[in-house]
Amino acid sequence: MNDTLDAMATAAGADADKLPGLITVESNHWVQVLSAVGPTCARLDDGLRHRNIVIHVGAAQETKVLTRAEAGERGAPYRDLAPAS
Repeated sequence: MNDTLDAMATAAGADADKLPGLITVESNHWVQVLSAVGPTCARLDDGLRHRNIVIHVGAAQETKVLTRAEAGERGAPYRDLAPAS
């Protein structure tokens, strides 16, 4: 996950629309694999996030990272990508 986020950020350059905008995760992947990324939820209205990117988990979701342009309002409010810890 961190490698994907870093690669997207590097490839985006100065184009904010190409930065990581939303992480979508299929429920079984969340439970089995991706819960290990250590997501945070500072405030309920802020949602679940990893490195400041919003995460949506659901049975109908496909596990992937969308750009800000692809995510639209679903990933807002956008923030700078936090460094991997």
